[in-house]
Amino acid sequence: MRLLFILKSREGNWGYASGSSGLANSVRFVVDMLTSHGIEAKAVEVQDNNCIDREVTAYRPTHVIVEAFWVVPEKFNVLKALHPRVRWIVRDHSETPFLANEGIAFGWTAAYLARGVEVMCNAPRAVGDMQVVASACAHPETLVTYGPNYYPTPSGGEISAKPMPSDVIDIGCFGAIRPLKNHMVQAIAAMAFADAAGLSLRFHVNATRVEGNGSPVLKNLREVFAASRHELVEHGWQEHADFLRLMATMDICMQVSFTETFNIVAADAMASSVPVVASSEFPWLGEYAFADPTSSKGIAALLMKIWAESDVARSYRLHRQRRDMVNYNQRSECVWLERFA
Repeated sequence: MRLLFILKSREGNWGYASGSSGLANSVRFVVDMLTSHGIEAKAVEVQDNNCIDREVTAYRPTHVIVEAFWVVPEKFNVLKALHPRVRWIVRDHSETPFLANEGIAFGWTAAYLARGVEVMCNAPRAVGDMQVVASACAHPETLVTYGPNYYPTPSGGEISAKPMPSDVIDIGCFGAIRPLKNHMVQAIAAMAFADAAGLSLRFHVNATRVEGNGSPVLKNLREVFAASRHELVEHGWQEHADFLRLMATMDICMQVSFTETFNIVAADAMASSVPVVASSEFPWLGEYAFADPTSSKGIAALLMKIWAESDVARSYRLHRQRRDMVNYNQRSECVWLERFA
């Protein structure tokens, strides 16, 4: 087996350098896991469809995994003729509610399947939905497969929660600003919590990657914080190592989104020993971290609970986050190794 993961370079498009996107980090983690088990794997970034043949010719893989929906279906007619022994796979990183806002996603999925191109989803529910699409379009459901995420979890050592502040609290709500990421409800919840706790809030977001009609969300965030006693702190997109250093300065990480397949920001918080507030969409966290994304009151209550916990109780929360990721990784490894080892 020899796996080649191919991403489209986004340098300059989203405010981050090539190789530093969440998708690029996600792929790198899977590649590193596979190579640690003796499986030949490599990830490359290319400018467009026309660069794929060059990379495949140079690496001579058995499987090519195109990360996300960016290769036009017709291109596979050419690529399959040039490389008939290669197994071609397009990997989906989103659940249906998010993909529904991508105008090409489902039409391209049907066109991929019609050409015998496998569609690999990183979430079981997405697999089910895509199998329905395959069946409805008279294509084999076996062309829809599962390829979960993997995240390198810190190992060993005691986890000690840092004391919560009594004056100014830093809450990170990072990631691309999109409507389904639910920034506005989370901001309101954070304000309600801070007011109830007698704290000043610094609410941290990434403001240089706005997509999927997220501009009104960012505008509303800026305006409500400008009128409040709290502060909105805007950050650019960062290299992963730099972002981990930033995350480590947060008191709490919020990711109470409407739809998720994994969420690397929350995983980064776990790795940085920062408590995570999330939604039940997360496949690797437990109920102790969940809040209803439609209830700012419920989210604020969980923020208050975390802030009021003893250092011992909060340390246990951090242990649970790490344990949950380890368990998820073990399941993920089994999926990948069962197929490719």
